[in-house]
Amino acid sequence: MELNVKNPLVIFDLETTGIDMVNDRIVEICILKVFPDGHSEVKTRRVNPTIPIPAPSTAIHGITDEDVKDCPTFKEIAKSLVQLIEGCDFAGYNSNKFDLPLLAEEFIRAGIDFDLKKRKFIDVQTIFHKMEQRTLVAAYKFYCDKDLNNAHSAEADTVATYEVLKAQLDRYPELKNDIDFLSDFSARTRNVDFAGRIVLNDKDVEVFNFGKHRGRPVVEVLQAEPGYYAWMMNGDFPLYTKNVLTRIKLGMMVK
Repeated sequence: MELNVKNPLVIFDLETTGIDMVNDRIVEICILKVFPDGHSEVKTRRVNPTIPIPAPSTAIHGITDEDVKDCPTFKEIAKSLVQLIEGCDFAGYNSNKFDLPLLAEEFIRAGIDFDLKKRKFIDVQTIFHKMEQRTLVAAYKFYCDKDLNNAHSAEADTVATYEVLKAQLDRYPELKNDIDFLSDFSARTRNVDFAGRIVLNDKDVEVFNFGKHRGRPVVEVLQAEPGYYAWMMNGDFPLYTKNVLTRIKLGMMVK
């Protein structure tokens, strides 16, 4: 089944130096852009992360420091990436939990405002786990009856994710071929920041989603414990999370 796309849909995958969204960097990005008329295009770029790639990460994706030493940095390609994804919705495999937060961090470090409030996000892994509980390799075999060669290369994983998403629509009639529905269905929480440290509760109030204040409204915590803001701003939290927290704090000041 082909996707019913209103806005262009960006299906993407990142290969990185590690899994710490605050300190790790992108070494490869692939974007498969699906247009409303059904045609698609694929763009893959390797990126100089400006930090060493640890051996365990190279063992997974096969990319070495030597492979990317002459590649552009993320900051050098950030503006062209923004133009490519402007006005698009997003899909990926485990993207809501990892790829999107890390991509947001890279854009912020490059000095680019990465605000996606009006965009929809489909996480194919979440759909898969809700339906079958397996990995991308198994998902590709299960839904598409194919072996996933070159797993953990950005392009192979991206194309496989696109094929799995279309096959999921064919297999499950209860899944609507609609970006809004798929985005809601694949969301674990209603994140205010990409990392899910701040989420909306059932009353649409921004609450903390971690630590001793889990479930408490952010405004309530900041009023009762002003030092908590400084603790988070000086802590090892994603830049996007800090930006969101600052926006909430500034909103308190103008009320």
